[in-house]
Amino acid sequence: MTDDESTPDTETRLRLRLLLSVAGVVLALDVITKVLAVRWLTPGQPVSIIGDTVTWTLVRNSGAAFSMATGYTWVLTLVATGVVVGIIWMGRRLVSPWWALGLGMILGGALGNLVDRFFRSPGPLRGHVVDFLSIGWWPVFNVADPAVVGGAILLVALSLFGYDFDTTGRRTSEPATADDTAADDKAETA
Repeated sequence: MTDDESTPDTETRLRLRLLLSVAGVVLALDVITKVLAVRWLTPGQPVSIIGDTVTWTLVRNSGAAFSMATGYTWVLTLVATGVVVGIIWMGRRLVSPWWALGLGMILGGALGNLVDRFFRSPGPLRGHVVDFLSIGWWPVFNVADPAVVGGAILLVALSLFGYDFDTTGRRTSEPATADDTAADDKAETA
């Protein structure tokens, strides 16, 4: 086997390692900050950081972002589990380092909130997510939330600008076939 033949596998392993590293950092930060928030903050009693604009405010969210779907915690848990499985499956073909970064952010955030769904009260698949940071009029959130949103924005931007997860560089138009070239030549001489 030549070095050229092993390069795609090596790149894929490196990108998967990047994806998992980013996810691990996001997950660790999310879990640690939630543990500290639960330990040091009293629910419903905001602690001012910058006036009333930025506060630490401990809340437990049984729903999705912005407290939507609060009665469907178990469904949200299953959807998040599906997202995690899908990202790991995509990671097997991942070549783009930017896609690895974006998917890692989403994976880490999804896992951070899944930890709460599985291990916090009121019980497995129904656990409430710990949120603790409040900025202005924005709903209270945690470290996982901006990681998921930031990763999703990055992936949308990559897609719009022609970067795929399983190729390096931008998408190019399909190469012209011999028939297309002959047809173009005929049109130019006519």
